[in-house]
Amino acid sequence: MTKKVDEQLFRAPYLQPKPGSDQPLTVLCSFLSRADNTPLSERRRADGHLLDHAGNTISDPVADAASNAFESNPNLNFEHWGEYWRKVHGVRFTHAEETDDQTLERLLRYDQLHRFAPGPSHTDAPPYRAPVDAGGKLWPTVVGQVEAYRRPRWDGIAYLNFAGPDDIAVVLGNDRVREKILPEDQAIFRDIAPVLSRQYIIVPSVEANEAITLVKLHTRNPAISRATFQQWWLKEHGQIVATQSKAWVKRYVQLHNIGPTEPGHPLYHPQANGIDGVTLMGFASMGDLEDFLLSPEYKAIVVYEERMMDTTATEWWTTIGMVLVNRIAPEVVTDLNAPS
Repeated sequence: MTKKVDEQLFRAPYLQPKPGSDQPLTVLCSFLSRADNTPLSERRRADGHLLDHAGNTISDPVADAASNAFESNPNLNFEHWGEYWRKVHGVRFTHAEETDDQTLERLLRYDQLHRFAPGPSHTDAPPYRAPVDAGGKLWPTVVGQVEAYRRPRWDGIAYLNFAGPDDIAVVLGNDRVREKILPEDQAIFRDIAPVLSRQYIIVPSVEANEAITLVKLHTRNPAISRATFQQWWLKEHGQIVATQSKAWVKRYVQLHNIGPTEPGHPLYHPQANGIDGVTLMGFASMGDLEDFLLSPEYKAIVVYEERMMDTTATEWWTTIGMVLVNRIAPEVVTDLNAPS
């Protein structure tokens, strides 16, 4: 028997939430790239992803762009993908077909974080500068003066919160997901890099609906272990960031990578394996984010990161956050001494 579920029922004020716990949640933070015609030499393609209209893997995304089952027009790909991921894929993922299917109740929160190209990133951060000649005058034309676009590796994040690892298997192992959602993933995503994480909420959200989220990927100094890095990041660095950023940041979360480190294990990904942690920082507006990045406080944070991080490998970018499911309110600070 099929039931109709309004998507709004998965989040406040339509859903009656439960207070958050001070114990760390388990998060599946999946970095996503869209199915486009980028050369394989520039962007990785997961096995079985990037399909043609017959459902077969496209051998050469550049030569076979017109065969792309998701979007054959490269000029429309990015905006079509963002619209589809939110308005269609997100709704399909949260659509329980059977009345007795309770598996989605194990999903405590689901956000889509769409990379916002006009926002700050590690490749182009404020202060922005007008392109001028040696005398400080604007060029009469931008022709010949436009810099090459430096694109981050990923186009967005699927951010899924669970009470524990067993709940991930229940939600993603559902027949509906395996038979209808995962095949869709192969058509709309060219790569999915899951980072299985333990989540620590340093600054809890009051509204649970921040418009802007800064995503920052951290790689440790290779001279130290992941465990040593994560303890320093949580107990020392995290407290400094919370103090220095309190004038701007509405939510601050650390995601500690606890995923597999060897190929052949579920959720292993060669690029996700190199990420030791992910920062999520929520802001009320783009202006607040840009002001934070220009502040002396942020510059002090960056200097402090050099103690334990490989800052040459740091990647960060701006996202527009869309909350599809949220069963948690209010959110509370995580007990930093909770068993790992």
